[in-house]
Formats: sequence, C-alpha cells, structure tokens
Amino acid sequence: MTTTDSGNREKNAGPPPAGGDHANTARRGSTAPDDSDLGAAGSQLSTAPQEEAPNLPSLGVIGWARWFWRQLTSMRVALLLLFMLSLAAIPGSLIPQSGQDETQVADFMKRHDTLGPVYEKLGLFHVYSSVWFSAIYILLFVSLIGCIVPRTWQFVGQLRGRPPGAPKRLTRLPAYATWRTEATPEQVREAALKALRKRRFRAHLAGDAVAAEKGYLREVGNLAFHVALIVMLVAFAWGQLYRSEGNKLIVEGGGFANVLTQYDDFKSGNLFTAEDLNAFSFDLKDFRGTYENSGPNKGTPRVYEAAVDYTVGTGGKPRSTKIEVNKPLEIGDSKVYLVSHGYAPVLTVRDGNGKVVFSDAAPLLPLDSNVTSSGAIKVMDGYRNAEGKREQLGFQAFFLPTYGGKNTAVVSQFPALGNPVLNLQPYHGDLGVDSGVPQSVYRLEKRKLTAYKNSEGENVRVNLKPGETMTLPGGNGSVTFDGVKEWAGFQVTQQPGSGWALGGAITAIFGLAGSLFIQRRRVWVRAVAGADGVTVVEMAGLGRSESAKVPEELGDLAAVVYAEAPAAAEPESDSEPSAADAEGGDASRRSQGAAAPTCAAPAARLPAAHADSETEGTEKP
Repeated sequence: MTTTDSGNREKNAGPPPAGGDHANTARRGSTAPDDSDLGAAGSQLSTAPQEEAPNLPSLGVIGWARWFWRQLTSMRVALLLLFMLSLAAIPGSLIPQSGQDETQVADFMKRHDTLGPVYEKLGLFHVYSSVWFSAIYILLFVSLIGCIVPRTWQFVGQLRGRPPGAPKRLTRLPAYATWRTEATPEQVREAALKALRKRRFRAHLAGDAVAAEKGYLREVGNLAFHVALIVMLVAFAWGQLYRSEGNKLIVEGGGFANVLTQYDDFKSGNLFTAEDLNAFSFDLKDFRGTYENSGPNKGTPRVYEAAVDYTVGTGGKPRSTKIEVNKPLEIGDSKVYLVSHGYAPVLTVRDGNGKVVFSDAAPLLPLDSNVTSSGAIKVMDGYRNAEGKREQLGFQAFFLPTYGGKNTAVVSQFPALGNPVLNLQPYHGDLGVDSGVPQSVYRLEKRKLTAYKNSEGENVRVNLKPGETMTLPGGNGSVTFDGVKEWAGFQVTQQPGSGWALGGAITAIFGLAGSLFIQRRRVWVRAVAGADGVTVVEMAGLGRSESAKVPEELGDLAAVVYAEAPAAAEPESDSEPSAADAEGGDASRRSQGAAAPTCAAPAARLPAAHADSETEGTEKP
C-alpha cells in the first residue's frame, strides 16, 4: 500500500504513524488543487456567487444596470447594508421618537433651538419611518433576495444531479490512499458503494470509479439563514407598520372594551386603523398583591395578580382568568399585560345642602416603592356652595397605605393597607376644564382656584381615616372617606408578525450553525486492473476547505473497503506499479521526486487520516 503527499516526500521520510505499517491517507500542504486541474470534480462545492473584479461597465443603460445589480447582490454589499442598518437604528434609541413619546420630543425641541429643527429635517424624531432608513431597509431586502434566488436554483440543480465523476489524477487531491488487491475491480467498487451509502453519502458508479458526496445540509443551512433574515425583515416591517400599544387604568369593579375611546393613551404604526383592533373586553374583579413582611427585602412584592372576566367578540361567552406580571392575557395577536398598581380612595362629596355631588373611587399615582400616592380629585358638575352659587371643587390628595404616626415622616411605611390615611387639601373655584385645553387628571390647575381657610386663616389640610368626614368651612359641604379600592394598570399591545420574527430568528441560528459546522465533501474510489492483473485501488477526498475531517473520514472509509479487499502480497522485486502507473502518469510524478513508500503486511483496519504538518508550504505537484 502507498500514500502520497504534495512536494518532495523524500525530504520528510521517517517512521510510519503509530499503529504499525498501516495504509493511511495524507493531507496536502498549504496549496490546494486548482479547479481547472480537477474539472467538474472540484466545482460546485458551494453555491456562493462568484465575486467578479469591479470593472467599469460598458456604456449604455443596460451595462450600468447589470453592473449595479451585480454590486447590489454581492455579499460584500449585503454585509455593508446590514452594517449601515445597524448604525441607522442607533439614533432611534438615543433620540426621543414621536411615535413613542410626543412629550419628550416637544421638550427636546424646546431645549435645543438649533439641533431640534435640524433633527426634524433629518427625520431623526421618526427614524424607523424616515426615507433614508426605509431606503437602506429596502436595499438590504432586495440584496438578500438577489443572493438567494440564484443560489437556490443552482443548489436545486445540484440535488437533482449526481456527484461528478472522479478526476483523472486522484493523487492531486488533499486526502489520498492507495493499495493493490487480489479482488476484482467490480468487487472493490461494490464494497465502496455499500460503505459510502451506509454513511449517508450520495454515491453512484461513474466509469471505473465510485463518486460520492455528502454535506448538502451546509448549503441548506446557508440558504435557510438568508431566507430567515428576509422573514425577520418582513416581520419587523409588518410589526412596525401595523402595531398598536395603549394603556388603561382600571379600578376594581371597572371594565374595559378594546376601542380607541377607552384608552388613556394610545399610539400605533403608520398603517394601523381602528378596524385592526381585536374585539374583546374584560372587567377587573379583584387585585391581589402580597409583600415581604420582614428582612432586607421588606416591602418587596411577592404576588401581583389581577382576576378578570373577559369576553372575546361581541357575543362571546365570559371566561375568567388571572393576569400576572410577565404572564399576559393573549387574545388573537393582542396581549394584555399587567404593568402597574396603586390605590384609589373612595370619596363621597356633598354640597352645603347635603346633596351628593360626587361618589366614586379616585385613583392616585404611586410616588415610591411603599406606594405613597398623590393626585387630584375633581368635582366638576353639580356642586353649589353655601350661597347657592355654582362652583367646582378640587382636592389635592396624598394617600399613605401604612401611616407610621405623628412622629414619623409623612410617607408610607409599607405598601400594603396597614394603617391607611388620606390627606386632603380642598380648593374651590374654576378647575379650568371647560377652557378646551387638555390637562392631567392627576394634577390641579390652581390659577383660578382658592384654597379653603380655617378660623386661623391657614389653608385647610386634614388627615382622614376610612369612615371619617371632613367638613368644608362656611357650611360649603363635606367630604367622607368611605374606604379604599385598588387599581391596576394594563398595557394592551398588538404586534402582528412577532411569531414570524421569532421563527425567523430561531431558523437563522440553526441555519448559521449548520453552515459553520457542516462540511461539504466528496469522495472517489477508483479500482482498475494493473498491467500484472492485480487491482489498483485509489481513494481520494476533497472538501470545500482544508479540514482534518476529510482525511479522517477517508481513513475510516478506506479501512472498511480494505477489509473487503485486502492488500495483495507484495512481489519480491523492488519495482511495482504505483497509482500513477495505473493513470499513465508515473514519469511525470517521478520527475518531481515523489517516491511512494511501500508498506508491507498492512493491518486489517486502517487508522484515521493523519495531517502531516511538515509538508505544509511545499509546492503543488
């Protein structure tokens, strides 16, 4: 049996590999065989498009169009566009966006007299819908499609065809093994065909050799990765154009229907319409929150859950469920998240005649982790003062779920309702709600309001516990603190295409892993009768890139074929026909000084291929 390597093998003569005088395969040096030398055997190991030199196109519209298309669909331009898209998305994270927070955009414009108008002209306040961002996005989309379509068509053609036949000189391949056997060429080829198919190679007889190929999943993974990128781009674009997001605060016992007028605030994509909202409604039956009572984590929430009854569609059957943090209620492509919680003191306001003019829960906003809350309570209609004059009432309110007492700071000591106290400061006059200028429901506009004074001329400010009543000075009515309800803040999001985006991301990961870790390779086994009637067996392997896997795999295959067609007894003469003799190329090989060593009495099983680092850098034979 003989093994060959590129360059001058005699210079690297030495003892055979460990394990005895075994037939083995050898890796070539740093130079790989040219495709022109191997013919069809070395071609189409990949469907990657050939990169052409950037020559100037010929004159004319068609020439320029072809040149532009070749550049756009090249891999380097696709990577450049992907990098540009990443850079273009940075301003959207650093600069306030009009689609997310109009207040911050207005504040930025107010604070930056010079930069504000410049940013507005450049579209930096709406990056993801700007012309320049859309141009990069579309060009990347077209570039990916231009890469995928021809590669897919070429790959399908390869799958429908057969592995190419063996090149004329197998000795030029990176991994190579040869020996002489008494078995007939037909027996050797049959054994090789059986061994290759058992290892899931696509194999067939091609003349005097068996041609086999494996590793098609590499290109499948590559194409899957690029297709997944397109799916993700489409899903993200679809989600941005048709997305919607709204917030709603609901007090226990209250409800919500998914229509635009029910939201406290709402924002959506450019192509979103009210008809795109999913039809559903729900009622908040109860909110339950529990907290750590002691230790370093005292006051930390343990359970936040909202018990709701919901209905899908206009005539759907009511169903009950619980919405928890990070466990939203999913209805179609809408998700209802629990995002906040607080308290709503229940008040009853009477005028000077004892008539009830307000009786409701007033939600207050938390200020700290112990849910110290503040807000405004507004009585806009129906109130008359002691003189019978129509007025409006406003109350600046602070609520402490657990009041620590007179000698403690005026903040809650614990987030749960331990010792609830409501602090009220009353005002009367004009709330300003009839002016047409929008104002926050949690803030009092005091420009046209007058604070109530006590007998000492000080502003009235009273602490109330549940069940207590505050009487307004001058017989102007009273305010009763009836109790406390809890409220929950919900965010309703509708993000079409999110499932496609997730599927595309997962597919891209697996496709990229396949394209990186699967190697496409080819193996040929040639068996021909020598001049003395003894069969000469040659095995060679070729991979897309230099890797130890090809010679190792070839060594394992050679061991299997060798077991079926063992080496013939060596003649006593020093001269023997080599693999090159069978090909008619002995003279050319010997002229380069590549003498093949002879192995006597090889073992029944061949070892895996060995990489010969000493041969690296030698010239190609």
